[in-house]
Amino acid sequence: MTTTQSTTAPEESPRLQWAKFAPEVYKAMVKLDAAARRGVDPVLLELVKIRTSQLNHCAFCLDMHTKDAFAAGESVERIVQLSAWEESRHFYTEKELAALALTEAVTVLTDGFVPDEVFEVAARHFDETELSQLLASITVMNAWNRFGVTCRLVPGHYTAGQSK
Repeated sequence: MTTTQSTTAPEESPRLQWAKFAPEVYKAMVKLDAAARRGVDPVLLELVKIRTSQLNHCAFCLDMHTKDAFAAGESVERIVQLSAWEESRHFYTEKELAALALTEAVTVLTDGFVPDEVFEVAARHFDETELSQLLASITVMNAWNRFGVTCRLVPGHYTAGQSK
C-alpha cells in the first residue's frame, strides 16, 4: 500500500507575537493607521497597501489587504497586475498610477531619495491634505510590514474586514 505525501509545507508559528507583548505600541499603531487613512479613497488605499507589502515581502499583509480589496469590490485583474503596474498602466487611473509611483519611491528608499518628478506627479493628483494623508498611509503600511516580516506573522487566517 502506498501513501501519498502532501506537497504543502507545514504552517510555521509566528516568530514573535509582538502585539501581545507590546500592546500599547500595537494600540498606538492602530490609532496612527486610522488617522493616516482619513480622507484617502479606500480602494486606492488597498492598492497602496498591497503594493507596499509586495515590495516588503510581507505575506501576512498581502493576505489581509488582498482580501480587503476584494471585499471592497477590487478586481482580480487589477490585483494580479499590481506587481507589474508599470507595464500594466492601462488597468489603473492616472491618480492611482501617481499613488503607486509614490508608494514605490517612499518604500524603496535604498534607491535614493523620493524623486522630485514622482512627488510632483502625485502633487498634481492630490491636494496637500490628500497627499499628506497618502504619505502617512504609505509610511504606516511600511511600519506594519516591518512588524509582519520581522515577526514572521502567518498569512491565511485573515477574514476580510477583520481589522476594521
